[in-house]
Amino acid sequence: MSKRSAFSFIRRAPDCITEELIAVLSSKASFEFKPLFETMLLNLRERNAASGGGEMLRLRVYEKLQGLVGQGAVNRTVNGTTKKYKGVAPRMRGLKAEMKILRADWAKKLRAKAAARR
Repeated sequence: MSKRSAFSFIRRAPDCITEELIAVLSSKASFEFKPLFETMLLNLRERNAASGGGEMLRLRVYEKLQGLVGQGAVNRTVNGTTKKYKGVAPRMRGLKAEMKILRADWAKKLRAKAAARR
């Protein structure tokens, strides 16, 4: 059994992938995974939040999507081999508010860190 290190790095930055998932799935439309991923990839590239490694990004998006399904924020409908995902509106609003607060806290920490450097 490996011993856990006393030093660990935990990234508490806002998660761009989850933010985009929430933004895209907040619409009333339902998506199959491929069109959902393509929409998210375009949005992330516009925000300059995704540069390369498309396959790894696809895996991360799928993992985050399954997490949202597990939380009950996204409904998954299976019709044969087709899976469609649709956001649950009340839960999406709550998640969007949480992400907004997290983003504001992160920006505040960055401003404080920059001010301390001066």
